[in-house]
Amino acid sequence: MEDTNLKEYEDIINLPHYEPSSKHPRMSIYNRSAIFAPFAALTGYSDEIKEVGRATSSKIELDEDLKNEINDILSLVNPNTKVKITYFLKDLKKKGGKYLEKECYIKKIDYLNKELLLVNKEKIKIEDIIKIEIIE
Repeated sequence: MEDTNLKEYEDIINLPHYEPSSKHPRMSIYNRSAIFAPFAALTGYSDEIKEVGRATSSKIELDEDLKNEINDILSLVNPNTKVKITYFLKDLKKKGGKYLEKECYIKKIDYLNKELLLVNKEKIKIEDIIKIEIIE
């Protein structure tokens, strides 16, 4: 049986070892190893998993008493009044958001768009405020 296997490949067994052409030099061992290096077949998949696992909060619906209390405090606010605000910031990527608390100066109240304009040019919607207090 060995003889038949050798006879089948007799035409190529004694050929000289292949030498690359002068136009195409041998690839370095470093470059050859890169061919077999692992790769991320699902680029961005780990980021998506982190995003799905990120927790968000639901927005609290205020009752009429709290809404009136916030409106009463806002009626006392003048330009450059320093306040401490707790408000809801909607998440841009998924349902829900988070509550933030900050001390800031109010530039003006935009009643038409129902938002606070802060000195640092940020805007906070009045409907997103759950607590506000004047600090001065």
